[in-house]
Amino acid sequence: MSNAEEVVCRPSRRRVLWSCVGLGAVGVALAAVRAVYGQRLLDVWLGSGVLLAGLGIASLLAVTAEVTADAHGLRVRKLLRRRNVPWQDVADLRVRLLHANSSRAPEVRRVSLLLRNGRSMLLPLPQEGSGHASDFDATLAALRALHRRYGAPASGHLPVVSYRTAGRGWAGSLAACVLLLVPAGGIAYSVPDIASYEQAWQAATPCTAGTPAGERAACLTTRPAVVARTEVRPARQRSWLYFAEGRPVPRLAVSDEAAQAFRPGERVELTVWRGEVMRAAGPHHVWRAHVPTARSVLVVAVGLVLAAGYPGARVLLRLRGRRLPDDEVLPSALPFAGALVGTALWLLPLCYVHATDLLDSPVALAWAAVGVLCTVGMVASAWRATGVRPPGGPEGAGGEAVAADASADAEVFVAARFLEHTDYNPHHFGTHIVLGGGPLAVTPHAGPGRFAAKRIPVERLTVTGVRRPRGGDGDGIPSSWHIAELDDAGVPVRLAAAPADLARIIRRLSAGDSEGRSRPAEPRAES
Repeated sequence: MSNAEEVVCRPSRRRVLWSCVGLGAVGVALAAVRAVYGQRLLDVWLGSGVLLAGLGIASLLAVTAEVTADAHGLRVRKLLRRRNVPWQDVADLRVRLLHANSSRAPEVRRVSLLLRNGRSMLLPLPQEGSGHASDFDATLAALRALHRRYGAPASGHLPVVSYRTAGRGWAGSLAACVLLLVPAGGIAYSVPDIASYEQAWQAATPCTAGTPAGERAACLTTRPAVVARTEVRPARQRSWLYFAEGRPVPRLAVSDEAAQAFRPGERVELTVWRGEVMRAAGPHHVWRAHVPTARSVLVVAVGLVLAAGYPGARVLLRLRGRRLPDDEVLPSALPFAGALVGTALWLLPLCYVHATDLLDSPVALAWAAVGVLCTVGMVASAWRATGVRPPGGPEGAGGEAVAADASADAEVFVAARFLEHTDYNPHHFGTHIVLGGGPLAVTPHAGPGRFAAKRIPVERLTVTGVRRPRGGDGDGIPSSWHIAELDDAGVPVRLAAAPADLARIIRRLSAGDSEGRSRPAEPRAES
């Protein structure tokens, strides 16, 4: 139970979890019996036992978790560990969004502690989503009330950390970058050997009677064979040709098309080079072994390096925004993705055409020089586009030209969204705000005309601040937009728009509505 002085968080559906623990115990027993007395090391019963054992362990970890909060602090109990955290050591309580970047996976909300030493601690409970209880907000409010009473919160609002914010770690992006660069390096290292193999195959000639026995492996030898049977397998699996009496080889891996074309009893001619069958020629079909080329392998390696650039750019943006608050949304890495795509347009063709003479061809060097200059320009543009622009900068200040097009006669539709449900934005229907041609209004379209428009009560609104997006503002807000915090007759309201458009809207809000009523507002900029 929970009251004003104590909050106890236990997992919901405890009976279900204990039932899963019992199934896990049965699975452990089943796996042990099958491992000892089973005839085979792996079978269906052993696999089922291992799966049930894993389910039981996960359920046991979940059912034994408990979080208790009182005047002294937080007590966290897990299966193998207990920890006490005094309120004086907690700098802030935050909400952590998990799986928020996937449309298929349900969004899970959990509570995270920001400690005074800079470290964070994720509480096992409470949590919402993926089958957990729905009293998350009430429990979180009780925890924050205890923290305000017995501790010293670092922020007045509730920070929300998601995959878009600065507080999310960059270890996953770094791991993805490394996992792409390692195979790219291995493939690039093999390019000289593949080029040598390719050149040797192209230069190979048929063996003659005078060819020494030690050199016959480097020339082409033809041997007759008879197809005994064929084995056609589904796509992405090897199909086989089996030869009579196992000569010259017992079987040969071919494509499914070749396995269907050859018939049992047909006489074929096999071309052998370096101990491998490179060609099989029959009366109806000729099969040739695939010989990798240096240019195709180099293109694959370069493609992996370019693909690793995107997670690398995400790591760079997180390092660049390491001084930002943990719940502030970082700029998107899509501008760097555009630079990578632009680089691929000139680099991949260059590697394919000049795979072996990249440093010897003047055309290739000129091509590379021009491409590098283009890439540097694109990366510099992406660096500027992903810069963190605090509110009140050049793009957010507005100007005389900006104010002029919002005159009383011309209707201008700007993309903007009120993030709260209000009488002038019911059910978050508004996507644009119309300036000019009448009072400020919210519309569900980009014009023209004021169809379904709802007037904004300018006389009730006061701008209290402008800031960058935070994790609690939702994923539908672009990271380049700014948020205006408004006071609607005592009710806080948030308005999101691009910096320049938001400055135009704030100017109109400060100037008053078309009837001449005015509420001057001096918004403060927040970083």
